[in-house]
Amino acid sequence: MKAFSWTRLKAVFLKEFVQMRRDRLTFAMMIGIPVLQLFLFGYAINTDPRRLPTVVEMRETGVFERSFLAGLKNSTFFEIVATTTRAEEGDAMLRGGEAAFLIVIPEGFERRLVRGERPQILLAADASDPVASGGAVNAVQQIAERALARDMAGPLARLAPGAPPFEVVVHRRYNPAGETAYNIVPGLLGVILTMTLVLITSIALAREGERGTLETLLATPVRPVEVMLGKTTPYILVGAVQVLIVVALARWLFDVPFLGSPLLFTIAITLFLFTNLMLGYLISTIARSQMQAMQMTFFIFLPSILLSGFMFPFSAMPGWAQAIGEALPLTHFLRMVREIMLKGAGIGDVWNDLAPLALILAVLSTLALLRYRRTLD
Repeated sequence: MKAFSWTRLKAVFLKEFVQMRRDRLTFAMMIGIPVLQLFLFGYAINTDPRRLPTVVEMRETGVFERSFLAGLKNSTFFEIVATTTRAEEGDAMLRGGEAAFLIVIPEGFERRLVRGERPQILLAADASDPVASGGAVNAVQQIAERALARDMAGPLARLAPGAPPFEVVVHRRYNPAGETAYNIVPGLLGVILTMTLVLITSIALAREGERGTLETLLATPVRPVEVMLGKTTPYILVGAVQVLIVVALARWLFDVPFLGSPLLFTIAITLFLFTNLMLGYLISTIARSQMQAMQMTFFIFLPSILLSGFMFPFSAMPGWAQAIGEALPLTHFLRMVREIMLKGAGIGDVWNDLAPLALILAVLSTLALLRYRRTLD
């Protein structure tokens, strides 16, 4: 057996540095992924959401109503996105995800307050994400008390002592019991599809390049669009099986409701499946090996998990993080699947996410096709 040689060790050591220099993509991933994690967890992730979109329904504009509205606007928990006098408008915004809270000040509130009848203020919260709504729900009572306290003067000073002269009633819609499974399990469907389909498709061309079969494929009269569709369409069946399994287990094991249209759910699922497949195909045209394809998939998968609203409330993220999240397919799919399953949303409610997802699919398909044409050349 040969003795240990520092010379041979040095030669292998230098060889690895040369290999790392040649494989620049892998080296970039080794540096980029830790930096990405640091920035996302340090700046983008926040479990204490503030400035949550709120719609206020008020039939009268008396002194107390205006004071309460001002208190909500000055609060860090709520951001008033609309005021309305119609109940159906506020309900539609809550169901479509445009608002996280609907605060209703009933007709005759000021008159009943002066009479000492303890009128009610209704807070309807979108509890499909219990973490996002928890802090704001607990803060409403204190905000209302502080906002109305300065109006309890003169003849109304008799209302100040003792219990508050009004009552805040909280309705947790779409998830009254605050079950975390209602939020996690539907979102897990999108995470599973993203993780598996993007990875499977991304190694398709990379595997053929490593095995030497890509040259044979390029020599055939098959057109680029035919190759793209032929290599991705079979995985639609894989995704369909995954969807059936997850939805069935969500209903039977976790008792997650399905209140929406199966047809609309199928449309959203199909669009999301093709988007993931096109993303994986685009990666496969860039990566030169299966290892690189896996690394690039993970690099994309990490922000998709953290910035889509799956693990952390989307509304709690800073503006730049939300802008990145809006460009991720998973963000729009999570909103749609939760709204369809938990809220019974219709096409009008999910259109604001359905249209951007279709646009992302078109962009990814175009880029993948152009990249493959360049490979042909």
